[in-house]
Amino acid sequence: MTWNYVTPGIPDQQFARLPGIPLSPLEVRVLILSQLRLQANSVLWDVGAGTGTIAVESGLLLKSGQVVAIERDEEVVGLIERNCQNFHVSNVTVKAGSAPQCLQDLTPLPDRICIEGGHDLKGIILTAWEKLADYGRIVAIGSSLQDLYQILQTWREIPIHNVEAVQSGINRLETRGNQQLFTATNPLFILSGDKLPL
Repeated sequence: MTWNYVTPGIPDQQFARLPGIPLSPLEVRVLILSQLRLQANSVLWDVGAGTGTIAVESGLLLKSGQVVAIERDEEVVGLIERNCQNFHVSNVTVKAGSAPQCLQDLTPLPDRICIEGGHDLKGIILTAWEKLADYGRIVAIGSSLQDLYQILQTWREIPIHNVEAVQSGINRLETRGNQQLFTATNPLFILSGDKLPL
């Protein structure tokens, strides 16, 4: 498979999937990518990379940058690698490990971090923040009110600037029988902010 466009937005069905492994829907991916504000030479850590959709789309956008996709499940690591191969993305490295512990010695150090999930959101955010370069940007995604609360509580402990928060509300046209209906995707909270020098 190839994606012959300069804009993000690969259709969901073009990604290889595994049962039970979340995929950020196309419209949400575009929001996340816009919040990351990638530069051509950015180093992005994608923590809790899941299916690898953000890693693949970022890899296609970063002409001289790098993506490190972190996922704890070995089978899911293989899925991300397969999606990278399918889209001919060569600047994504996939690391198996549980965050935040695996972030301690991870290289190269990032100027962009996307936190798509994890069991210890607070620990992940605090460790990621420590590793994030000055003038870097962090984006955290929450799928529940508990996630949103935990992200906001943790951000009160760090000197984050220019905080933005968006809740996705996406409806897609689907055909059911002879009817065309709009169906909602699960809303997500997308929070972002900058790290400025102290």
